[in-house]
Amino acid sequence: MERKFLSGLLIASIFCSCGQKSNNASEGSDESIETVIPEEETEVGTEALATKDFDHELVSNGRISSGQMAELKFLSSSPNDVPVSIFVKNGDRVSAGDAIAMLDTFQLSSSYRQAFDNLQKAYLDLQDVLIGQGYSLVDSASIPKETIRLAYIRSGYNNSKIQFDIAEYNLKNAVLRTPVSGIVANLFAKTYCAINTSEPFCTVINESKPEVDFKILENELPLIKTGDKVKIQSYASPDIESVGSIASINPSVDKEGTVRIKALIQPHPNLFHGMNVRISVFRSLGKHWVTPKAAVVLRTGRPVVFTYNDGKAGWHYVKTGLENATHCTVTSETLKEGDLIIVSGNEHLADGTEVKKLW
Repeated sequence: MERKFLSGLLIASIFCSCGQKSNNASEGSDESIETVIPEEETEVGTEALATKDFDHELVSNGRISSGQMAELKFLSSSPNDVPVSIFVKNGDRVSAGDAIAMLDTFQLSSSYRQAFDNLQKAYLDLQDVLIGQGYSLVDSASIPKETIRLAYIRSGYNNSKIQFDIAEYNLKNAVLRTPVSGIVANLFAKTYCAINTSEPFCTVINESKPEVDFKILENELPLIKTGDKVKIQSYASPDIESVGSIASINPSVDKEGTVRIKALIQPHPNLFHGMNVRISVFRSLGKHWVTPKAAVVLRTGRPVVFTYNDGKAGWHYVKTGLENATHCTVTSETLKEGDLIIVSGNEHLADGTEVKKLW
């Protein structure tokens, strides 16, 4: 009897503990699904719904180049030319006609003097040939053309004149001058060190006329035209940006299915020739209701915007259309022009939530 009593007591205690655990679990479940209503009003930012010009945005990558630049070379034919003076360094600003560097002119000057003497001798020989035929250079207008042509050949005057012109040209170009204004770049030569005259001595870049080259896919061609606005941003420093417009569209599709575009942009002191940039092309697509993308949230799987009405949020289903990086177009049967759209603080709003307008 004592054993039966203890067994019954044990079974009863087990049932009691199970019931207590079940009640506790039920209470925990109630707490887990309980909705916590915020005690304070949600602060929101607003923006009036208005019909605006909507700019479609097309994004691409490109590179800045100068619309005017010059690769400067010494024009002397000697492979052993040595610059004895370099008047500028990389980053210096120069004007058209400024001297950049000067070669050693000893050999060039000697060649010039020798060519000059040979030309004078040939001139005397020319006179002797003509006198021998009964003519004088003073009366060259009366000399038959064939006679004077042969006299120039026999005297060697034509060849001497060519050699003199070459010597004079080389001596004159011993001083390297820039034909354009701009900034000196790619100058690596040193004085008294031989240079390769087949390669540029330096480059002068006119930074006041920058342009950007980029490519788009051929199926994006209908979205752009010459004159469309562009904005560029440096990848190295996104806060460095400039604006401009499309200047030309190359009427050819390459084997990769892309088209090359050139845009002219405004100069910026921190945008350099060859820099990689991000390009945004904007084209106006007419009047639409335009709102920031942040104003559109999903509720029950559908896009919704909230409006501010006397301290409360109002729920409106919308249809989104065109979009760019920051804004999109919307249509709705319940919205009207001038409604205050909530554009910030709308992440956890519901219809009728009390809100406080910041702006």
